[in-house]
Amino acid sequence: MIRVLLTAVAMDLLIGEPPAAVHPVVWFGKIIAFLKRHAPASHRKAYGIFMSLLTVGSGIALALAVLILTNADVVPAVARILVQAYFLKATFAVRCMVTPAHEICSILDDKAGDIEKVRSEMKTYVSRDTSKLSRSQIISGVIESVSENYVDSILSPILFYVVFGPFGLVAAYIFKGFSTLDSMIGYLNDECRELGWFAAKSDDVLNWIPARLSHYLIACGAAISNAFPVRKEYRGFAPGKAVSCAQAEHRASPSPNSGWPMAAAAGTLDVRLEKPGVYVINDSGKTPETTDIMRVSVLIVLTSLLTVFICALFLGILNIILGQR
Repeated sequence: MIRVLLTAVAMDLLIGEPPAAVHPVVWFGKIIAFLKRHAPASHRKAYGIFMSLLTVGSGIALALAVLILTNADVVPAVARILVQAYFLKATFAVRCMVTPAHEICSILDDKAGDIEKVRSEMKTYVSRDTSKLSRSQIISGVIESVSENYVDSILSPILFYVVFGPFGLVAAYIFKGFSTLDSMIGYLNDECRELGWFAAKSDDVLNWIPARLSHYLIACGAAISNAFPVRKEYRGFAPGKAVSCAQAEHRASPSPNSGWPMAAAAGTLDVRLEKPGVYVINDSGKTPETTDIMRVSVLIVLTSLLTVFICALFLGILNIILGQR
């Protein structure tokens, strides 16, 4: 499992996302989109449960098929590791998580930057009305998204993979199935309120523990960045405030989970985060600037690598213990 995990992370960092035609999460999206188009006008909550079970069931079947086929005696060890790593990599994304943030940062830093273009691109990045966002509110939205996605796109799927041992890939796909459902139908608008109810609640349950671990890991990532800064501007994080701000202000967000990593990022960056009309986190912090987008990107990447290291270490210790028995 260690070799599969580390190979999957290497694939993510060096190659990035696979083509859509062979991306398992894109397959999830197509199933969900098809079922959503054919949703009935009545009994939408029941249909939403059916959608969720069918989508997640497809993920379970795919993961089990991969495990059964690759664990056959005739399959070389290298092939088994590469194939399992490929399918595991599809459940998380480090490189893809920060790339859109950097693109938005580049446009904002350009003197001729088109803020309307940024507002338009932000529609696919955050769940809010972007048409009237100010520069600082756009930057806040990016910081919130990057920090929140640390849990949903990295910590949770990797944690599920590690904790469930031989069936870790199945667990990661169960999580990713619900996560994809939540991102597509887990909204409180008229169209999705009932349709996405089960998916949203399931996603909340699955992310509950990882979200509450996230602020400690973000604090450790901040401490590492202070000790080994890539550039001098990436020094000066406040690890202790990541923990204190998260514990004090995680309830500002209406989501039961997203407030933890967002408040941790706000604290350690010492910035004020705002979703207009919904919440303000770390109100006493400074107005965020584009440099804070780069800082949170470095912070979350380092935290993600730390997460992988801790999980690999856990697997190594577990292997030693089991091997001694």
